[in-house]
Amino acid sequence: MKKLLLLGAFALFGGAAHAQEGFKLGGHIGAPVGDASKYSPFTFGIDGAYMWNIAKNFDLGVATGYSHFVGKDYDYRGGRYKSEDFGYIPVSVSGKYSFAKAPIFVGLDLGYGISVKDGMDGGLYAQPKFGYQKNNMELYIGYQTIGSRRDFEIERIDNNFGAINFGINFYLK
Repeated sequence: MKKLLLLGAFALFGGAAHAQEGFKLGGHIGAPVGDASKYSPFTFGIDGAYMWNIAKNFDLGVATGYSHFVGKDYDYRGGRYKSEDFGYIPVSVSGKYSFAKAPIFVGLDLGYGISVKDGMDGGLYAQPKFGYQKNNMELYIGYQTIGSRRDFEIERIDNNFGAINFGINFYLK
């Protein structure tokens, strides 16, 4: 009887922690950090991915989306200016490891962030994540970072735009 109860509990609670395969779609909001915090008070975006179950509790796939950084007002040399909004389209490989006995996971998206703003280059994109998953949904917190370069007539500026994001994704079956 104990074995049957244990098996039932594992099926009920452990099933949510197993790797999930297929399309997932969601969104995120976040607080910019690093160079991005100078120009943006918050960020938001959409996320999309297709994941394949490669091994027990491990998914690997491709991911994309759009991250938008909202411009903010700032003071510079006695004047008041407004930063322009800017955004990136990440194109990445996505990995996710789900823990067998708990509904939590760790993940990493790694690739290239394509800038959608003229005069701003794209760069290396990375987003480590930690999250909670249940049935066809996952909640995560992640640190998104995008290396970027802006070339001006007299100088070149390298930036690292980052954000701490909270996101939700839904698996579409």
